[in-house]
Amino acid sequence: MSEQNEQPIYTPEAYLDQLYAPDQDLQVIQANIEANKMPSISVAPAYGRLLTMFIKMIKAKDVLEIGALGGYSGVCLCRGLPQDGRLVSLEIRPEFAELAKGHLESLGFGKYVEYRIGEALDSLSQLKEEGRTFDFFFIDADKVNYPNYLERAIELANPGAIIVGDNILMHGRTKDPTITKKSVEAMRAFNRQIATDPRLESTTLPAFDGLAIARVL
Repeated sequence: MSEQNEQPIYTPEAYLDQLYAPDQDLQVIQANIEANKMPSISVAPAYGRLLTMFIKMIKAKDVLEIGALGGYSGVCLCRGLPQDGRLVSLEIRPEFAELAKGHLESLGFGKYVEYRIGEALDSLSQLKEEGRTFDFFFIDADKVNYPNYLERAIELANPGAIIVGDNILMHGRTKDPTITKKSVEAMRAFNRQIATDPRLESTTLPAFDGLAIARVL
């Protein structure tokens, strides 16, 4: 057997992930998500670290999250907030928001977070009516509405705000032209707008399930 065959085979993501010590707090959250039979679709750990870094780098105070799930991404976002920062988290399912709230409170972030339960588009309209604006947006919810969420984020954005969308590859489905499912077509539309909208400057990262990053001009 050759020496090459004796070495473990890693994907680039797996190789890079093993350079970092496990994040015990996030591991507990992920375990609780699975124990509650919720979808295991939290943001990748590397992208979670990136969310924290973004919040710190742009000194974001007002952050909007579309899709709370069990609070994994919420923790990553709150880790970057200043003492006077605020996270508004939108979640359609009350039981998901309740689990997320418990996780954030247990880690000392409860005071930073406001949960809004219901259809995200309704909550986004309400935020616009209230005159709320934000410095950072994280979109990680139902894929069929990604184009709508992007448009609402632009409307609610402060100048220079950052918009991040997860799962833009949909496990390879977006690049397969034979797949015409509504959610996949919606994600393709989101990706095209991220790349071409004159109100944005952007880039995309292909690791894990893909991440879109845009700055509102």
